Amino acid sequence: MGGVARVVTLRPAADEPDAADSPALRAVPLPALDRVGVVLVAHTQELAEAVARLAVTLLGTGDPGPVATAGGTLDGEVGTSAARIVTAARAVDQGMGVAVLADLNGAVEAVQRLLADAEAHGLPFPVRLADAPFVEGAVVAVATAATGGDLAAVVEAAEDGYRVHKL
Repeated sequence: MGGVARVVTLRPAADEPDAADSPALRAVPLPALDRVGVVLVAHTQELAEAVARLAVTLLGTGDPGPVATAGGTLDGEVGTSAARIVTAARAVDQGMGVAVLADLNGAVEAVQRLLADAEAHGLPFPVRLADAPFVEGAVVAVATAATGGDLAAVVEAAEDGYRVHKL
């Protein structure tokens, strides 16, 4: 999900001696560093996927940005999996950071354990866990990331979900 690499060709400035005769210095591949990634961690893969589908559908564009799910255990049971969380975070990382939302306390604790030693677990940098309602937070996090918000803006938007009252 990292996108297609862009290539920039470096050439001498026009006012440098022999600029007209100089070939390109070299092509440097640049990763497609576009948007903040969003990871939805839930106790079942079905729940994580349903919330992701809802957030992307409500966004209404064909380009929601990187969103991944990490639900359930590796054997498909109810619970969380550190391996699934790390895999999801790596999959959505475009170099702008990764925002993580979790459904229940057990998922929050699993993410916190990973973040406590993020480098050892191979998490991209930076990763932030949002203290946010799962569904409402996911919807606004995906929308904010899709429009180019930075990691702080994506996390803040998700956390603002607690301030919205339904009644």
